[in-house]
Amino acid sequence: MTILDKRLHAFRADLADERLAGRVEAERFVSPTQMQVARPVLDMLAASGADAGVNTQLLLGAPVSVFDTRDGFAWVQAGDDGYVGYVDATALSQPADAHTHVVSAPRTYLYREPDMKKPRGDALSMGSRLTVTGHAETRGTRYTILPDGQAVVESHIRPLGEHASDWVAVAESLEHTPYLWGGISGFGIDCSGLIQLTMRMAGRDVLRDSDMQAAAIGDAIDPGTDLEGLQRGDLVFWKGHVAIMTDAENIIHANGHSMLVSREPLARAVARIGYLYGQPTGFRRP
Repeated sequence: MTILDKRLHAFRADLADERLAGRVEAERFVSPTQMQVARPVLDMLAASGADAGVNTQLLLGAPVSVFDTRDGFAWVQAGDDGYVGYVDATALSQPADAHTHVVSAPRTYLYREPDMKKPRGDALSMGSRLTVTGHAETRGTRYTILPDGQAVVESHIRPLGEHASDWVAVAESLEHTPYLWGGISGFGIDCSGLIQLTMRMAGRDVLRDSDMQAAAIGDAIDPGTDLEGLQRGDLVFWKGHVAIMTDAENIIHANGHSMLVSREPLARAVARIGYLYGQPTGFRRP
C-alpha cells in the first residue's frame, strides 16, 4: 500500500477521509462536514491539545473539511492546500454568504462603522476573505460594509479573482513582518508561509512546507557554484528553509536569524546559513 503524507491526507488508525478508502487502513471512514474559519488567524496544530506545536495557520474565511470534533478540537483538512491538523473547534462556523473580496494590504482593521475615528474591531491579515454588501464614504475615505455592519477600508481589499501582477512585490510589502514558526499572516510568518501567501495573492496556489515547495514549484535550475544567472522570483532552498530572489544577487526571506522578513545578499546568507545547516539544496524558477 502506498505510504501517504499525513500532512496532506486525513487518516488515523481510528478514522479516515472516505476518499482514502482502499488506500489506508482505519477503523472507519467518514464524509467531512464543510465549514470555514471564523477567526482572523487560526493556528493549525500537530495534535489536539493547547500545548501542541503549530504546523501552519488558517485565515478568516478559509474553507475547511471537518472529520472529527472532540474535547474542543476539530480535526480538519484545509480546503486551499490540503494541509491536515487540529484547530480550536470554536473558531469554525458554517459557510455563509459567498466571499467577494480578499484583504490585499499586509494588515488592516475592521471598524464598527465606516469611520476610522470610531472604535475598531479585529485586525485582519492579507489573504483574509470577506463578503462585501455595501459601500460608504466618510471624510473622503471609502469603506466597504460587511454583512454584520462592520467596515473595512476599501483600498485595503480587492475582488476575489483580481490578482497581484508581481508576487515578489507582495513579499516585499511584508518586509519587517515578525518571523513566526508556522505563521502565514501579516502578523507573523515563516519562510514557506511567505512563499505560499504571496503566491496565492498573485493567483497561484502552492503547497505549504518548504520540502513540498522544493519538489513542486516551477522548474529546477542550476546556477552553478558561482550562483550566476539567478533572477527575480527564483527560489533558493536549504534543508528546511526557502528564500526569494529579489534580483540577481539579493534575497528576501522570513528567517530565524533576524526574526523578521528581511533582505540580504544571497552570498552572505549562503555563508551564514552554511555554517550551521549546509549549502543550498536546490533552486527553482516558478
